[in-house]
Amino acid sequence: MKKAVLIFTLVLGVSLFSQAQINPHALGLRFGGDGSTNGAELSYQHGMGDANRLEFDLGFRGYKHYRNMFISGVYQWDWNIKGGWNWYIGPGAILGFYNWDDKITSSRGLNIGLGGQIGIEYDFNKSGAPIIVSLDTRPMFDFIGYNNGFGWGAALGIRYTW
Repeated sequence: MKKAVLIFTLVLGVSLFSQAQINPHALGLRFGGDGSTNGAELSYQHGMGDANRLEFDLGFRGYKHYRNMFISGVYQWDWNIKGGWNWYIGPGAILGFYNWDDKITSSRGLNIGLGGQIGIEYDFNKSGAPIIVSLDTRPMFDFIGYNNGFGWGAALGIRYTW
């Protein structure tokens, strides 16, 4: 256990001084979930210098009795691990609208949540292809809405960069 903590500390220390080269723009899809907001998202990232960016996602989820549409925003710090590998972390918020109707109960309303995002990505721009593939989690605490409380899930992102 002590070795794992030491290795984690060294990797974190080195990565804090090795900033990733942020792409000015990235547009694509994010599949997976954030607790109460699982589904597909249209995702846009806007670079803000060499190591910071904003990510905005417009998501949809639905099945037989439930529909949800939401927008999320996350401010991210991005660090290079090695080559095209980067990791990122940052705070965020989510605003959503839901509709529940199962013929017995019916409700509509607003979801509001705060949380963050942490993930890892591979930037294929280093290999000549304008693509980023990421795997992340976005833990959120919903203050208002159908699923009040803490939720999180993993998501796979694929984005085109320019």
